[in-house]
Amino acid sequence: MSEETKKTPETEPAAPVEETASQPEAPEAAETGKEDSGKDDGKKKEGWFKKNRELEAVKAKLDTAEKAAQQAKDQLLRIAAEYDNYRKRSTREADQKFNDGVSFAVNQIIPILDTLDMAANAPCTDENYKKGVLMTMDKASKAFQALHIEEIEALGKPFDPNFMNAVQQLPAEEGQESGTVVTVYQKGYKLGDKIIRHATVAVAE
Repeated sequence: MSEETKKTPETEPAAPVEETASQPEAPEAAETGKEDSGKDDGKKKEGWFKKNRELEAVKAKLDTAEKAAQQAKDQLLRIAAEYDNYRKRSTREADQKFNDGVSFAVNQIIPILDTLDMAANAPCTDENYKKGVLMTMDKASKAFQALHIEEIEALGKPFDPNFMNAVQQLPAEEGQESGTVVTVYQKGYKLGDKIIRHATVAVAE
């Protein structure tokens, strides 16, 4: 074979590949992106308004609950105050009824003590009799103390119309001031501030 036949033809260089120009984005795709963006913004706004409405609803419920709680508190305070007033009033009424009962009973006993007092001060030769009278009066005095009955102090005291009834005026003796009680005809008694019987007295002029 000849040299020409043996000789392989040189490979021709490949034609340069033309760079493909980037295609512009399709208008439809751009418009779709804008629409999606608008939808996202709309969803965000809708979500914000929804949360805001929910928050307002929660606040409204909270305000309603607070008002109800305040009303319940005020009602309980009124009930507690009314009960306290009722308890105090009931206690005062019970004490008043008790004192009225004691006063009534003591008023029935006082005339007996007046008689015993006259018997104790009357001249008597029977010492046992006089001793018995004094013992009876002593027991009556202790019973009065247990009931909180007090004898009104009058002799030698300035006349007080709140506790005493003056039935006579006597000339003041030496050392006596005008208006001083000089004689007690009938003892007076009281229960606390309640007068069971006024003391009957004579007052110095």
